[in-house]
Amino acid sequence: MKRTKVGRERVPFWLRWLVPVVLVLAWLGLAGVGGPTFGRLDEVSSNDQASFLPASAEATEAQDWQAKFRDSDEVPGIIVIEKNEAFTPQQLGGLGTLKTDLENLKLGSTVIGPIPSKDAKAVQFVVPIGSSAEIKDAVKELRATVKGAAPEGTQTFVTGPAGLAADLTAAFGGIDGILLLVALSAVFVILLVVYRSLLLPVMVLLTSVFALCAAILLVFGMAKAGWIQLNGQSQGILSILVIGAATDYALLFVARFREALTHTTNRTAAVLTAWKASFEPILASGATVIIALLCLLFSDLNSNKALGPVAAAGILCALFAALTLLPALMALFGRAAFWPFRPKLLPADQREPELVTGLEGQKGLWRATGSLVSRRPRTVWVASVLLLLVAAGGLFQLKANGVPQTDVILTASNAVDGQDALARHFDAGSGSPAVVVADQGKAVEVLDKVKADDGVGEAYLLGRGSVPVTGAPGAPTTPDVRDGKVLINATLKNAADSLEAEETIKALRTEVKAVDPSALVGGVTATALDTNTTAQHDLVVIIPVVLVVILFILMLLLRSIVAPVLLVLSVVVSYAAALGVSAFVFNNLFGFPGADATVPLFGFVFLVALGVDYNIFLMSRVREESLKHGTRPGILRGLVVTGGVITSAGVVLAATFAALGVIPIMFLVQLAFIVAFGVLLDTVLVRSLLVPALAYDIGPKIWWPSKLGRTDGGTAARPRQPGVEPLEEVPSH
Repeated sequence: MKRTKVGRERVPFWLRWLVPVVLVLAWLGLAGVGGPTFGRLDEVSSNDQASFLPASAEATEAQDWQAKFRDSDEVPGIIVIEKNEAFTPQQLGGLGTLKTDLENLKLGSTVIGPIPSKDAKAVQFVVPIGSSAEIKDAVKELRATVKGAAPEGTQTFVTGPAGLAADLTAAFGGIDGILLLVALSAVFVILLVVYRSLLLPVMVLLTSVFALCAAILLVFGMAKAGWIQLNGQSQGILSILVIGAATDYALLFVARFREALTHTTNRTAAVLTAWKASFEPILASGATVIIALLCLLFSDLNSNKALGPVAAAGILCALFAALTLLPALMALFGRAAFWPFRPKLLPADQREPELVTGLEGQKGLWRATGSLVSRRPRTVWVASVLLLLVAAGGLFQLKANGVPQTDVILTASNAVDGQDALARHFDAGSGSPAVVVADQGKAVEVLDKVKADDGVGEAYLLGRGSVPVTGAPGAPTTPDVRDGKVLINATLKNAADSLEAEETIKALRTEVKAVDPSALVGGVTATALDTNTTAQHDLVVIIPVVLVVILFILMLLLRSIVAPVLLVLSVVVSYAAALGVSAFVFNNLFGFPGADATVPLFGFVFLVALGVDYNIFLMSRVREESLKHGTRPGILRGLVVTGGVITSAGVVLAATFAALGVIPIMFLVQLAFIVAFGVLLDTVLVRSLLVPALAYDIGPKIWWPSKLGRTDGGTAARPRQPGVEPLEEVPSH
């Protein structure tokens, strides 16, 4: 066949030029609208603890009742002014001026203070910040005002719920710029090494960035309409997930496109061939991740439930970009995209369709890997499983039962330092009281029970206007009653975000319900406790759902039962090993006090869903080759031609998730390590050795009960002779 007859005249003009140009222009327009929306995500994003509340927990119900006793959704900011020696009477008197200055800021209702500590070395103010004020800006204003008015030789802090929320928002400040820059830079360097091309990495990154722009536009619209809750945590994960997934899908398509270019001079024909070959695995991979992420909707924790549709929207956009924008760019640029190492057309007598490695520089490595798998399959997979099980042993060291909020921020924090100062001079729970909702008729008995608890510093019934019911002149003598309920505020002796405070909440719930079974205990500490408890419950509920969904999709894709079951088991063992190693690193290298209760769940969803991507990339190609050449030769061929693609994809995804570590939030740093390490483990050990060796050892029965399991594919198949499977069938070109 002459080269002039290979495809060009059979591809119409509209398909060669019109469709690619229209697709590129459409994506340019989408990016032009979605890009600027990135800076507007703060309008629909909230890092308020309410966005993380469990939907049906006692703390949530208590918060709903608490809202009936106040006129606004004020958040308390606690000001602490500390000295090495006692304040003089003159200095205490002078702080009255500071109170006036704070009230003139008009951030909320009445400022309480100055309240001197028993040792007279610290003074406390409580400044309510109204819902109309921006917490971050209000706290910044408070800190400037206090620092300017405090006596010489003092240290000033703004802490409490408002201060901690402001510092948490500041820590998330790198989400928009730094995180994206680090992730894109890492991916660009990896792509340069993989492709040794200047233009192709740019085109792949453009596909990822345009996918992110579309995802941001979609998520912004959903959040604006009130369909989803967006916070800094899900915002950061969205960026990383889209960049990583879109790049992975792009790598698979580019590998197929490069193969096709060795068989035709027509770039459009090559794009169509690559698109048809990669459509099913990319679609199956994307659908698997999307459905797995949507399983988070079964969560009772609002933060988990919110992340599901946000991340799924991102994967959907990555999927469409990889199947539309990238093929359009490849159709326009053709071989030029690979400059200076353009793929060459192979002579007809050297072509064995779709058996080129797809990535230069890795032929020897994957040929050696295939040789090892064919010679010692049982030794390879047994050793791999044992290694994973040893690593999984560290799983029991993972302390994923929550950490104090003061440990969440990994950088210097005025609010965290303020909590320490507060604990040195006052009841550590000042400003973040536990809240007890009780029946009016049981109010006195419940109050007595609360006061009698060893973990409670002081407690009082709430009167009108949020004033304590006391015997002081002018104070209310009867409590505020709403719908037959009263409110009790209890200041805890321990810091509100400490494990000791959580134990006090557990004890209070038992004690007050003995008097009033309908009583509710809420507040900041109760919310943290219920969040951790709900997160651990979600882990038990969601993991089986995700596994069943993934198993079902793999069965549809591979037309088999045995292979999908083994693949899912391999992913589970890989996840356990990643978590075990992570626990060792967190405890012994990073020195973390523990882990957020949601870390194991998020790690599972991302590792399992994304790990299945590589299963699909590998086994879909293995099945394709098995149909033509038989199962065992097909396994070796599939391993060789996908090895470079899967390894590159794994390194890219690990690098993008590792970029989360630049955000100084413990949860994100831990998630970054778990997913990055887990993906590399999955790519290097599970997908390269364990799965191929296990499948090779089992042979055609891996496809049971499909026809392929009975006939073993094409004419190249023949009975296996242990240790002598010919690798001549694996292409060397």
